[in-house]
Amino acid sequence: MKGQKIKELYFGGDYNPDQWDEATIRQDMEYFKKCHINYVALPVFSWAKLEPEEGVYNFEWLDKILDLLWESKIYVCLATSTAAQPEWMSKKYPEIMPVDNNGLKRTHGMRNFYCVNSEKYRERAAALAEQMALRYKDYPGLVAWHVANEYSTFCHCENCEKKFRVWLKKKYGTTEELNKRWNTSFWGRTVYDFDTIMLPTERNDDDRFFPAKQLDYQRFVTDTTEECFLNEAGVLRRITPDIPVFSNISGFIKKLNQFQLTRNMDIVGWDNYPSPKDDAAFPALKHDIMRGLKDGASYMVAEQSPNQQNWQPYNKLKRPGEARLLAYQGIAHGADSSLYFQMRQSVGGQEKFHGAIISHAGTDDTRIFREFEQLGAELHQLGGQILDARINADVGILFDWDNWWALELCSGPTKDMDYLLQVAHYYRAFHKQNIAVDIVKFTSNLDSYKVVVAPLAYMIKPGFAERLTKFVENGGTLIGTYMTGLADETDRCIFGAYPGPLRNVFGLWVEETDALYPEETNQIIMNENKEAYSCSFLCDRLRLENAKVLGTYGSDFYAGEPCVTVNEYGKGKAYYLGTQPDEAFLKIFVHKVCEETDVHPVLHVEEGIEVTSRENENGKFYFVMNHNAAEKQIVLPEGKWENLIGAQPENEKLILKARDVAVLKRR
Repeated sequence: MKGQKIKELYFGGDYNPDQWDEATIRQDMEYFKKCHINYVALPVFSWAKLEPEEGVYNFEWLDKILDLLWESKIYVCLATSTAAQPEWMSKKYPEIMPVDNNGLKRTHGMRNFYCVNSEKYRERAAALAEQMALRYKDYPGLVAWHVANEYSTFCHCENCEKKFRVWLKKKYGTTEELNKRWNTSFWGRTVYDFDTIMLPTERNDDDRFFPAKQLDYQRFVTDTTEECFLNEAGVLRRITPDIPVFSNISGFIKKLNQFQLTRNMDIVGWDNYPSPKDDAAFPALKHDIMRGLKDGASYMVAEQSPNQQNWQPYNKLKRPGEARLLAYQGIAHGADSSLYFQMRQSVGGQEKFHGAIISHAGTDDTRIFREFEQLGAELHQLGGQILDARINADVGILFDWDNWWALELCSGPTKDMDYLLQVAHYYRAFHKQNIAVDIVKFTSNLDSYKVVVAPLAYMIKPGFAERLTKFVENGGTLIGTYMTGLADETDRCIFGAYPGPLRNVFGLWVEETDALYPEETNQIIMNENKEAYSCSFLCDRLRLENAKVLGTYGSDFYAGEPCVTVNEYGKGKAYYLGTQPDEAFLKIFVHKVCEETDVHPVLHVEEGIEVTSRENENGKFYFVMNHNAAEKQIVLPEGKWENLIGAQPENEKLILKARDVAVLKRR
């Protein structure tokens, strides 16, 4: 991971010591040593304490804490604290406060309650960042800068509206071009002057009924949030050029285009808070998205919960071994850290009942603390062996934020459109068979992959169709689905039949798409063996040109019509799934495609056991994770194996207890 000073996995997390007296902090240092904690992030929300009045700074309290941390050889990620401005600032400069979608000016209160386009906010944030950088540039334990926290604010103030107009003028040049791209002739929305354009809000209903404007607004918010980050990052890089700078990504990742937002960050860091109801594949997908943000480079799990998450509807405890299992799942998918919110449970506030390594009991004699003693010892034992190790995948799944936004802004074909869940549906079929997958940008080179999956590739950006066409022509296997090739980058429909410029690659066109009610299903009847599988969500009526039929619909007026096809194109082939198949179909389909393309699982194991591998100059490391609530025996390929963190395999057999993990290496 870029800029990593300590040559072992970062282990620790958010620490809020301004809540505690010196005796408690010293006790924490002893607890940290017992757990092999080597990294803490602070002070994330302490702007009010650091700058109690404008231009007056108070760092002495932080100096003392940093001295105590370095005495214990604990490294520090210093946060600029700019996620929560002081009350005096909100009152003195009300333009900092955001305006909501209803036009309501918010008052001081929540964290992340500021307009990213406020010049006064940016001025004061940069000033604080400069003071912190100058004061701590020579601090020996400084390993990273953490800017703000979980950027997510959408603002509809007059200043944002003015900047949006400037942004649109720069993008389109003339109102004529904008009107063309936004198709403003529909519903009489013609724009005559950039200065008359208003943000999409509930006041004008453009937040519901003007997808092209909404799409550009979301792009604008990403652009200006990136500017806001760079406002502080530029100061920090000027003073401490060798220290990496990043901001953590919220686990809810839709709001901002993370491919763009992280391009100017030195590290990708994200907050992993899976629901207790999530299966193993869903957080695995999100990990792989994070790894894909910088084309496969290792990343940071910046936050996760040591135990219960107090903001979940039901605060389920982590089961024995679950926190450890989730930690290794992140590392298995490319993380070079396992970090937590929080180190010690808070005295009060909204998150006082959120789990922590050190609970309110203030003792090391708890179940969770003992689990973290074990985890810390294991990670310390692994040392730096797996740092910067990469995952080598033959399968790429395409993912795009513009596509995500545009799909879900559509009025039709179904209100149940959820792009992330749709991608997860196809990802899960590979994950369950332990086939390594990269999440790939629409703009990425595809030459290294044998199979590329393009779920719901609704938006055809410039060069996208050409890239997929070349991939298939050169021998690749493409899997496409319903809702492919419907619109261009400004969300104008593509004429000439869907899937637009990919029509020849798939060898078909879509005549109509039927949306099914949630309780409705149809069937896929496979030609080869007449096996029937359930399908749902959407059903394309396909008109074949060169494609061959693999499966047909089983019912409704389009019974007998094709729904699963394949087309040979150039040296490769393109599969098209015209409906959402069930998991049983995808299991068999993915297995068949992988056999055809010489794509293999990392290891052959039974379902419920997740296996990944990472490789660097130190060798190849296999992560074997038992997500079952029961013990499992795993038969390993022939050879001598070593478990780097636990009981050793015997005669190529590995016993994993419920929620247990092994990190294997061939001897």
